[in-house]
Amino acid sequence: MTAKNCIETKDLVKTFAGGKTTAVDHLSLTIEKGQTVGLIGADGAGKTTLLRLIGGLLLPDAGSLSAKIGYMPQKFGLYEDLTVRENLEFYADLKNIGRDFSAMLAFAGLSAFQERLAGKLSGGMKQKLGLVCALAGSPELILLDEPSVGVDPVSRRELLKMVKSAAGGKATVLWSTAYMDEAHGFDTVIVIDKGRIIYQGRPGDLAPDSRFEEKVIELTGGYEQKESPVAANFSMPPAKCEYTVEALDLVKRYGDFYAVKNNTFHIRKGEIFGLLGPNGAGKSTSFKMMCGLAKPTSGTARIMGTDIVRNASAARAHLGYMAQKFSLYPNLSVRQNLEFFAGAYGLFGREGKEAVERMTEIFGFARYLDSDASELPLGYKQRLSLACAVMHNPPVLFLDEPTSGVDVITRREFWNHIVSLARKGVTVLITTHFMDEAEFCDRISLFYRGRTIATGTPAELKNETGARTLEEAFVNIILQQGEYYPCIYQKGIFADYPRPLQPDHRLCAADIAAVYLRLRHQPRFCQRPAGHQKRRRQPGNRGTGRRLRTKPFYYRRTLRRQKTNAGRPYPRKNSGRAYHSVGFHAAAGGR
Repeated sequence: MTAKNCIETKDLVKTFAGGKTTAVDHLSLTIEKGQTVGLIGADGAGKTTLLRLIGGLLLPDAGSLSAKIGYMPQKFGLYEDLTVRENLEFYADLKNIGRDFSAMLAFAGLSAFQERLAGKLSGGMKQKLGLVCALAGSPELILLDEPSVGVDPVSRRELLKMVKSAAGGKATVLWSTAYMDEAHGFDTVIVIDKGRIIYQGRPGDLAPDSRFEEKVIELTGGYEQKESPVAANFSMPPAKCEYTVEALDLVKRYGDFYAVKNNTFHIRKGEIFGLLGPNGAGKSTSFKMMCGLAKPTSGTARIMGTDIVRNASAARAHLGYMAQKFSLYPNLSVRQNLEFFAGAYGLFGREGKEAVERMTEIFGFARYLDSDASELPLGYKQRLSLACAVMHNPPVLFLDEPTSGVDVITRREFWNHIVSLARKGVTVLITTHFMDEAEFCDRISLFYRGRTIATGTPAELKNETGARTLEEAFVNIILQQGEYYPCIYQKGIFADYPRPLQPDHRLCAADIAAVYLRLRHQPRFCQRPAGHQKRRRQPGNRGTGRRLRTKPFYYRRTLRRQKTNAGRPYPRKNSGRAYHSVGFHAAAGGR
């Protein structure tokens, strides 16, 4: 490998199933150092196999390659029984680097979740944690296998900025993605299909941003919309109630933390109702409560008029549910999963066999029928989950990010099925992070910190915020959720800040980071309260020492107190505090 290049492969070949399936077919590739490269392709095109070959997780059948890496796998590859901080410390020890994670945690929005188990994080937070671990140690080559899957639009923008900032123009980044709107953020894009490269070059040379997705679809074979075979033979029983799905003051609390606060909405027959919001907003928690998988702290939900709290089994009989996380049986084959769910939904004998055959034909499972579900590409896992959710013709569908990780053609096929089912009278409750998909919804409820902050049709939300696209409306509404608290402008700290902070200024996440970093470098604003003295524990006097408090502790406590006393002038008289000069609270990441 030359000094100019970071990756070189020549005639790379990788096959599976004894040579019957070719994942990478005589692929030759050269990537220069310091570039950010996007890897784009359909499900099963060979993206993950190529990344695993480069990362040394698979051995090629033929050909050669060389690289030096930091790797983030497609599947969450950290330890779910360890906390966020313990995972980071493990990777730091593994890579023999320091344990100062404060900057990366703050940028990824994980500072407040350091003691939470990784398995308890939302899908988007898991992706951020995996990315932070992959970036640790400043590797020369960073391989990221769909790092933005399941991540909201605001965070997706920040992820790419974070990676580019960490790379600093020195490291090479190879980033596979299913989001076409990310393509123009890369220096180079590689489009791969059936194990072969069909385009490599600058994204703007292939197509402008507005037509990039259409051009990729054209290169990979095109898409022709047809009548949905899922909805073709679907028959909908008459509804006996005005609203087929209702959420009534749903609340879910974990200790002092509210995952969902007084959530209420009503959905009519045949309506597509979208739940949008950042990661950790409470969308999946709402889904679980409405399916009877999690008991509400208070409130209830009704499915086809049946109360989910009083009669969960009867309510679930009306549902088809597709979870955010792949929730089928990984050690069963595709055929066995389909047969199991057919039986679970009461489809036996000839009826069950016909349902399995129909789903196999519609979703293209023929070559994967005898493969374990765990071995499927991510896009095919999503297809299998959707097939199991719709095979019994339910009148209500709950779909939690159904298109995360699937290619652009499959996304269109999914939405063709969803819209066609809604026309037949099926009620659909769906979450998505693809803003172009949200345009298909009849109404949208925007979630933030467990509560609804906006509801309306896509057109209404765009008009209210003066946005051209729904993604702009989404970002604007989220960033407008900062709450008003006294914010005293302190000359000398923020004199050169691009947007001087004035009383009642509304801060966004970028402001919070700037405030915190500047306070850290102003000793008189970050010192311990007057009169506070460190006390060390004396031998033989165990447990009597006063707990030592760090500067960030006093900083955070001050913010909490200023929030509680929002109506009082600052600084408070005789407060004894030396740094009550700035007080603020913002919804987007302020803690």
